[in-house]
Amino acid sequence: MQYVNLGKTGLKVSRLCLGMMTYGSSKWRDWVLDEEDSRPFIRRALEAGINFFDTADMYSLGVSEEVTGRALKDFARRDEVVIATKVYNPMGDKPNQAGLSRKHIQHAIDDSLRRLGTDYVDLYQIHRWDAETPIEETLEALNDVVRAGKALYIGASSMYAWQFAQALYLADLHGWTRFVSMQNHYNLVYREEEREMIPLCVDQGIAVIPWSPLARGFLAGNRSRDKGGETTRSRSDSYAHNMYYQDNDFATLDRVIELAKRRGCSPAQIALAWMLHKPGVTSPIIGASKMPHLDEAIAALDIQLSPEDMGYLEAPYQPHPVLGHT
Repeated sequence: MQYVNLGKTGLKVSRLCLGMMTYGSSKWRDWVLDEEDSRPFIRRALEAGINFFDTADMYSLGVSEEVTGRALKDFARRDEVVIATKVYNPMGDKPNQAGLSRKHIQHAIDDSLRRLGTDYVDLYQIHRWDAETPIEETLEALNDVVRAGKALYIGASSMYAWQFAQALYLADLHGWTRFVSMQNHYNLVYREEEREMIPLCVDQGIAVIPWSPLARGFLAGNRSRDKGGETTRSRSDSYAHNMYYQDNDFATLDRVIELAKRRGCSPAQIALAWMLHKPGVTSPIIGASKMPHLDEAIAALDIQLSPEDMGYLEAPYQPHPVLGHT
């Protein structure tokens, strides 16, 4: 396993991060693995050297955090792993059980720590931008979370580059804790982040930890134009159906499949290797519901792509509307 610094921090994270949305409760989504089936994936990731695990309070409505916390406590020491979670999405139907207000952040961090079974998280992230709360209120509340020792670092997720630049500026202006990472939507069939967000992150020393590096499985090469597929998720994931499946997305996928055949590996490995070669990318967040998927992702670290390979994969891309901010 390779390790890199998380942005300009001294925190060392594995070159791959295991996304924990797949692990929790099948009652939340039919493709989610329940705890007993989840634990082998967490153990295998640790055995392979992955030390970075990303969850969120809203995944399986808290159950993902519980599963993550118990497994990591059983399989690793706390100082060996980097635990990331997120706040923003609704955790109930009452007015103050969502968003990025001081009140919700204060409750949400304590609830996440309780579910994870730890007294701090390494990275606490805002899951989305909250247009109903002044960013100054959010930043000051997050600063207090860090000062209280409940989080070591703070990060952000999908938003416009101007919003992220504003947050970084205000944190510097007030002397508050600065965001160290951006978890954004980025993959071979959605590259709009290359226009402004990723250059901003490179300039500011912000770690880029993309979500959905395989486009929710689309780049694994097992999707069909009629929105079918080989897995439960491929058939039932309406979110992915709305994000991808354009004709030019399939044109890109065809090139991924062709290059994979030439290189003797899987399409998913080619798509992941492409991302690992891109400037600014720190640690893509991978998901796996079958053990071979996890092993393939780990093996993708050793795949080298030439500039010609990169150009071949990127050539069919056409601009997309902004996706993933909500």
